[in-house]
Amino acid sequence: MKDHLTYEHLGSTLDDAAGEAFDKVARLLDLPYPGGPSIQKAAKRGSVTAFQFPRAWLGNSWNFSFSGLKTAVLREVKKLQSEGVVIPVNNVAASFQAAVVDVLVEKTFAAAEQFSAQHIIVAGGVSANLELRKVMASQKQYQVHIPPLKLCTDNAAMIGAAGYFRFINGFKDKLDIDVLPNWPLA
Repeated sequence: MKDHLTYEHLGSTLDDAAGEAFDKVARLLDLPYPGGPSIQKAAKRGSVTAFQFPRAWLGNSWNFSFSGLKTAVLREVKKLQSEGVVIPVNNVAASFQAAVVDVLVEKTFAAAEQFSAQHIIVAGGVSANLELRKVMASQKQYQVHIPPLKLCTDNAAMIGAAGYFRFINGFKDKLDIDVLPNWPLA
């Protein structure tokens, strides 16, 4: 984002978004919905090194992919079940969460460096994840802006802000406008 209404799209999710992956892995581990808070709570009591789950770096792409990670968790859980082992939910949750946070943080900072960003805004439902917030805020190279937790339940605050700036810049639609999930921001 160079300014309000001036955006450059760098990448997006190719399959499961991070929040969807949290929800699906939580369901796999019989944790309550929504998955993000449930995984986070279980991860506090687990080891991030218990399982070596993959990270999808996708080469030089700014895109994200979490379906392979989700599948790796599924395979590990099925393997443990077939061996008659009680699933170490806390360890699986911690290792999974660490993999998601690693990819989100590393790709964000790499993009910030390549595009000479001065600020990073962390938004959306996954921005409520305390480990992600801690890691993003712990670095000193960029000013990181993360909304209060009460505004991180979904993308509503971010979309509301984009709508506000569109409105004050003269963009108006009729009241019969259709609702589409992928409207462009500018």
